Amino acid sequence: MSSIANILVVDDNPKYLKDVLPMYGYDVGIANDGFQALKILRKDGQDYDLVILDVMMPNMDGWETLKAIRKNEDLVDLPVIMLTALDSEQKQVSGLKFGADDYIVKPFALPNLLARVEALLRRSKWNEKKLKNKNMNLPFTTDEPITPLTTREKEVLQLVAQGANNSEIAKQLYVREVTVKTHLNSIFKKLNVANRTQAVLLAMQMNIIEE
Repeated sequence: MSSIANILVVDDNPKYLKDVLPMYGYDVGIANDGFQALKILRKDGQDYDLVILDVMMPNMDGWETLKAIRKNEDLVDLPVIMLTALDSEQKQVSGLKFGADDYIVKPFALPNLLARVEALLRRSKWNEKKLKNKNMNLPFTTDEPITPLTTREKEVLQLVAQGANNSEIAKQLYVREVTVKTHLNSIFKKLNVANRTQAVLLAMQMNIIEE
């Protein structure tokens, strides 16, 4: 199966995204700092559909890398998502001012990142022509009918999407942790998915829960 999109991850500690993104149909390239990223993009920029760019890196940080990308006429429309541990509205505004398309604060919930990546690819001018010839369906979806979720199951899944673990969900809903597990198993069965990340992504795609 061909990949959904090619993503360049620019991060001095990229192992997590390098390991997880291919599980959801993405091809991943790696750059450990801004200099390496710019070298890769100048040579093969047209091969990438999106860049996930960490702010805090050695040698050349994410801000300077983003500025350099936007100054290159060939890369000006290349979608860029910034990753940072700095949870500051001013920093977010700065990132968008410099040309970032989206902004995610670490630590992040994986479903949130994946949903933002998919949404950005879907609306990007850069990828408009490419995506016409690619299957953007999530790799775990099936043609099997989906049984509607109960109100409580939707509540559980919404909390999962917010990054809550089973213990936290149990406390918020005033139920036992084993009850949360039972709800999750039912959700997986109804949505025809294998795990909580897939459940959240599919639920977001179908507007069962809010992003």
